[in-house]
Amino acid sequence: MAVVLDTSSSVPDRRLAVWQDIVCDTFVGLDCHSDMREGFWGAVSQSAVGRATFTRVDSCAQRVFRTPSRIARASEDYVLVALGNHGVNGVYQDGRDAVVSAGQFVIYDTTRPYELRFDDSFSQTILQMPRKLLQQRIGAFDALTATTFCSSRPLEGLAYEFLISTSKVVDHVDPATASRLLDQGLDLIAMAFADRMHARSSDQSFHRSALLYRLRNYILTHLSDPDLSISQVAAATGISPRYASDLMADEQHSFRSYVQMQRLERCRRDLSDPAHAARHISDIAFAWGFNDLAHFSRIFKQRYGAAPREWREHPPQ
Repeated sequence: MAVVLDTSSSVPDRRLAVWQDIVCDTFVGLDCHSDMREGFWGAVSQSAVGRATFTRVDSCAQRVFRTPSRIARASEDYVLVALGNHGVNGVYQDGRDAVVSAGQFVIYDTTRPYELRFDDSFSQTILQMPRKLLQQRIGAFDALTATTFCSSRPLEGLAYEFLISTSKVVDHVDPATASRLLDQGLDLIAMAFADRMHARSSDQSFHRSALLYRLRNYILTHLSDPDLSISQVAAATGISPRYASDLMADEQHSFRSYVQMQRLERCRRDLSDPAHAARHISDIAFAWGFNDLAHFSRIFKQRYGAAPREWREHPPQ
């Protein structure tokens, strides 16, 4: 991984304080406590994929707190998926308490208080991302924080293995490929979450979230269809168009705005990818469901601040 920080160069009685600074710089504002004193040690290594990061954390016994006062001073809106490599991690959030070991993962939310407990040395790989990257796939997932996801469930095991593997290769592939791997990893997380929601579908909120995931998944797999409609999506999901519109409204999106946003994002990705450099801009736009090039160019510039051709020639770093 690209960025490496550790406490080894610090004098023993300063290592916990240095670790506090490392953790807060790497993640969000946190408080760390440990009884290890001079025996404390820790190291992190991190790789960025757009606005998301994969971070490997190796350290010893400690407790980590995201407190209301820290949250009040912050502007971050991230979720973190912690994947266990070895050791045991206790996670407390939203009144739930999860225990996570090697081969398992858990999600927690930086906008609400949480506590992490490590009673011995441990290693984790943590995927940190803006909430919207996951929310646009699954909708609300607040009821799944501090829940243990494990390999005994096939989708959860697949998501774990894929994310761990992705974290090891993102520094060795081009940014466009890394971004696509991240997208696939997030899709797997969303599927694992939807599977859990389906298992609890007697609860209406879980049922709505599972339906919203199915609806969004159908949209994302049919973006290239210029005739994609709310009626078509609703029929494929087994609900009425009115109910489908209500589900979208829960997430502050209309069907039309969501489809347009997703199509634009995929066009932006392809215009930034050297593998598509030989394709005409119109080919890319039409491949993702646009049928009016002038309209596409106008809304692309509105969203990203540059026309498609300007973006392709000078993509932001």
